[in-house]
Amino acid sequence: MFKRFSSLRALCLVAGLLLASACTATGSGDAAPYTNGNEYVTLPADAPRMSPEGKVEVVEVFSYGCIHCAHFAPIADQLRKQLPPGVTFKLLPAAFNDQWVPFARAYYAAQKLGVLEQTHLALFKAKFDEHYPISTLDELADFYAAHGVKRDDFMRIATSDEVTQRIRSDAQLVQAWQVDGTPTIVIDGKYRTANVKSLEELSAVTQWLAKRELAGAK
Repeated sequence: MFKRFSSLRALCLVAGLLLASACTATGSGDAAPYTNGNEYVTLPADAPRMSPEGKVEVVEVFSYGCIHCAHFAPIADQLRKQLPPGVTFKLLPAAFNDQWVPFARAYYAAQKLGVLEQTHLALFKAKFDEHYPISTLDELADFYAAHGVKRDDFMRIATSDEVTQRIRSDAQLVQAWQVDGTPTIVIDGKYRTANVKSLEELSAVTQWLAKRELAGAK
């Protein structure tokens, strides 16, 4: 049901552009409710985590330019709150194309400025529910300015070498995880959601895999 955006070849082209342009638990006696190769896939053994160590990590690959991500955002917010101790929820802003690069830059600027918590859902609402023109970096700067962020601070951080490097690293992770659409969730660098039937199932599969991974880590 989710729109697929780019092949691995296209991801390589995006990564190259960034380099050049500074640019989806049961008890032991229960049958597993989801199957490898259907609702989720097992990633290659050398696939990395987003962070090399720490808690079991659940990473949503998303974009502020993706309407499916906008629909999933409140569900994802509940998912984050429902995950057990020992599991951490993270976001990775995909830059599958030139149009999505400003959204990735905006995400990291908001994170650096400490306003991500109060602006994450609000940005989806403004863009897709209220239909504000929010696509370019200038338009994004206007959005954050309306939420108390100094426009110059936003632009300085969003266009910084640090953010460019982070987007470049993210592109490498997305390629290693074989992500070709959003929203997609990667669990501990080992599993990736795949053919889910609904956004609610995307959340359920994620919770099941995270709990299973946490149980195996104990």
